[in-house]
Amino acid sequence: MTPDLMESGAQRTARAHGLPYPGGSTESGGRAADFGRHATPGEVDITHGRILYLEDVCVSFDGFKAINKLSLDIAPGELRCIIGPNGAGKTTMMDIITGKTRPDSGTVFFGSTIDLLRHKEAEIAQLGIGRKFQKPTVFEQLTVFENLELALKTDKGVKRSMLFKLDSAQSDRLAEIIETIHLADSVSRMAGNLSHGQKQWLEIGMLLMQDPKLLLLDEPVAGMTDEETARTAELFLTLKGKHSLMVVEHDMSFIRTISEIVTVLCDGSVLAQGTLDEVQADERVIEVYLGR
Repeated sequence: MTPDLMESGAQRTARAHGLPYPGGSTESGGRAADFGRHATPGEVDITHGRILYLEDVCVSFDGFKAINKLSLDIAPGELRCIIGPNGAGKTTMMDIITGKTRPDSGTVFFGSTIDLLRHKEAEIAQLGIGRKFQKPTVFEQLTVFENLELALKTDKGVKRSMLFKLDSAQSDRLAEIIETIHLADSVSRMAGNLSHGQKQWLEIGMLLMQDPKLLLLDEPVAGMTDEETARTAELFLTLKGKHSLMVVEHDMSFIRTISEIVTVLCDGSVLAQGTLDEVQADERVIEVYLGR
């Protein structure tokens, strides 16, 4: 979640328990707003048919090449699955896309005009890229409804947060997301009382409340029951087309259910790409990842 959302969540949790909150809103520093020629908030130029584009990206840590001339692109509305052995560079790739890690060289564009390497982490989230880590991060002392309400794209300043009330469009959006993430029966439950899978869906819902164009999801079904995994697959297929998704996962049965194109990373670069059947039949993939 973005820093301003975490700040607002801390405020909301304190109020829920009748505690004072000493923090306040801050303005993040950053580069000029016209970097990357991004003129209108919420708009991403996809006229060239790609929402994410990486070319020859490299990054090293203490001499180890975590990412090595990585080139990858994703189409608008696509659901791309990323697989590969541990240490292949999957998490580092997402760190680069979201601004957490700066590459040594290469190009990373969001749409045709937004150079992500010119933006900070919080700015990238505001541009429309949402990321979900493997472990769910929800506000457990708040209800499902309050978590989703908190995640709305609104002014997160202290005064505005204290006086905020949902308008009809926001209420409709929140109701839509609750149905989408399969939590209509749990809207008044404390998030801390949800199952692991339900917490994962809630965090995905919180990302959706911010209307992202691209979602990065790291091992979203790890630790889920078979039923939760199946419902998560349904959720992702529902989101496909409305959003672009990059899903990093090891569960091959889950990948088979949701995937069209699978990219295999190894040693920080693309080893193979195609349908799941195609990459599973690739001798190089078998050797370094799938085994015989």
